[in-house]
Amino acid sequence: MAVTESIAGGTPGEAGAVHEGILRRQSARESSARTYARALPIVPVRARGLTIEGADGRRYLDCLSGAGTLALGHNHPVVLEAIRGVLDSGAPLSVLDLATPVKDAFTTELFRTLPPGLADRARVQFCGPAGTDAVEAALKLVRAATGRSGILAFTGAYHGMTAGALAASGGARDVQVTRLPYPQDYRCPFGVGGRPGAELAARWTESLLDDPKSGVPLPAGMIIEPVQGEGGVIPAPDDWLRRMRRLTADRSIPLIADEVQTGVGRTGAFWAVDHSGITPDVMVLSKAIGGSLPLAVIVYRDDLDVWQPGAHAGTFRGNQLAMAAGTATLAYVRENALAERAAALGTRMLTQLAELTHHFPCVGDVRGRGLMIGLELVDPDADPATTRPEPTADHPDAVPAALEPTRTPHPAAPELAAAVQRECLQRGLIVELGGRHASVVRLLPPLTISDEQATAVLDRLADAVAAAARHHQTHGPYQPRHPSPAQRTG
Repeated sequence: MAVTESIAGGTPGEAGAVHEGILRRQSARESSARTYARALPIVPVRARGLTIEGADGRRYLDCLSGAGTLALGHNHPVVLEAIRGVLDSGAPLSVLDLATPVKDAFTTELFRTLPPGLADRARVQFCGPAGTDAVEAALKLVRAATGRSGILAFTGAYHGMTAGALAASGGARDVQVTRLPYPQDYRCPFGVGGRPGAELAARWTESLLDDPKSGVPLPAGMIIEPVQGEGGVIPAPDDWLRRMRRLTADRSIPLIADEVQTGVGRTGAFWAVDHSGITPDVMVLSKAIGGSLPLAVIVYRDDLDVWQPGAHAGTFRGNQLAMAAGTATLAYVRENALAERAAALGTRMLTQLAELTHHFPCVGDVRGRGLMIGLELVDPDADPATTRPEPTADHPDAVPAALEPTRTPHPAAPELAAAVQRECLQRGLIVELGGRHASVVRLLPPLTISDEQATAVLDRLADAVAAAARHHQTHGPYQPRHPSPAQRTG
């Protein structure tokens, strides 16, 4: 008898005991590096679409989606059919980098979706199964192609957990990567937001590249997320992205677009760079392209293809099940216009969630693109940064009105965000936390989410925010009844 059948056949008490036993053994056996399991103490045994059923019999709406991996949700029929087709065919399951019909079909479908300026002259490199390995490959590629070593990256970035990927991420230390300002409205690095903030960020980058005394030699490449995910769900302004494309093209700096989380319709376009119309020199792809199974590739301009055989390799880059599942996913998203659906539904969800900022002072900002949505939780009782006055004879260094922010942010409230996440889980809703201070509640629902399910998600989230806000108002700054994930080691 299958484990899931055994759990389902037991009494509620027996199911609860199985649930607790599995969690207890995980805590005793697994590494302290585990993350999601700390904040989400569930034991999934079945899943379909948006819904997960736990070993304790509870059901949840999953707006984590494998950190964006499940574009079609759990166990979508077209994905299962593709996997069964390979299994039943007798085809090999892992083939290193040999050519196969399954790989050929995947590559053909992938190239069909690429930005036109890249698809016409693209090469694809199959990497190890994780996005971070594809980032490593992209960095190695541009260094080999240009003969240069430096990399331009952005504050708040997240590109993976291997050494090179971490070096280009926002939390890096002691690395040889130049950090550039990423524009945002709510916490603009220049304190102004909007178009003025994006313009200042672009000018800073241009000055850094053109100043012979900036201390930044011409780099091998620039790596950028069209929407920062782990950085707090921050969409890059389209005009600013086009500016970065021009800056890099004019200086022969390869532009790398990290679309690991934003790709395959997530942001309301098939690839997030499609919103701005830019064509990057390299695209880093993983997560959803494998249709729920491990797969990562880079796609790049053919003139960058200077590698020698074996310059970047990996044992599991020939995963046939992932390629079949990926082909089915890419085709389904394209044929059913799920990117357009994500754009329309995401706009409605963002509009409704924005209402929370009027009812709950602890919701500092609501932002996102498509079905990549974030709510930043703040401490409304703490004083925001002081707004400086207009320039006068007495205050010559004050900020002109044209550069004043429209909103002055309150300090981030990570404990309040964690409280919202716990309240969501109690209501059967799975959400993720992100952002600079882990104060952003993130929604990454599958692209197949229905209107009714979206309404249920918004209702449960609003109820969770209300509950956490009441606790904050009654007891002051939220003190969790249990240790926070950062405090737990078991």
